[in-house]
Amino acid sequence: MTESFEEYKKRIIGYVQSQEPMALLEKMPDILETLIKGAYLDQLNVRPAPNKWSVNEIVAHLADDELVGAYRIRMILSAPGIYIQAFDQAEWAVRGKYGQIPVDDSLMLFTRLRYANLQLLRLLEPHQWDYFGIHAERGKESIRDITLYYAGHDINHLQQIRAILNR
Repeated sequence: MTESFEEYKKRIIGYVQSQEPMALLEKMPDILETLIKGAYLDQLNVRPAPNKWSVNEIVAHLADDELVGAYRIRMILSAPGIYIQAFDQAEWAVRGKYGQIPVDDSLMLFTRLRYANLQLLRLLEPHQWDYFGIHAERGKESIRDITLYYAGHDINHLQQIRAILNR
């Protein structure tokens, strides 16, 4: 059975529970690096199922998604209420040839983007956390919402990576 968008969103946000989203976002690069550095190359490229991503592809996705988040947050800050375009992550994976990008390159890009985003988020004025955009699929979404969503998104993909590496 396919998960509806609302079910997916609830699950992703549910991963965060009572944890502090910023703390989770800060930990992710180190956790990801530890997992990847401890894995064999063949483990990074194996797909758990034909329609599922490998660890390598997941890390490439995380890098692209961090780039998207960087853009969205900055657009919201510069034009609160702006329309936020959705993207097809499956198409990005195929057309971006995620499986051919060295995992270390994806990890480096993800880490640098994450640190840049964290730096910006730490500099926000309290009222700026409530600035929002109108996401094409999710509707009204504040910077606070985006931060929560990204923290849950990290946990979701860490679970997938751990499951692949523990096979």
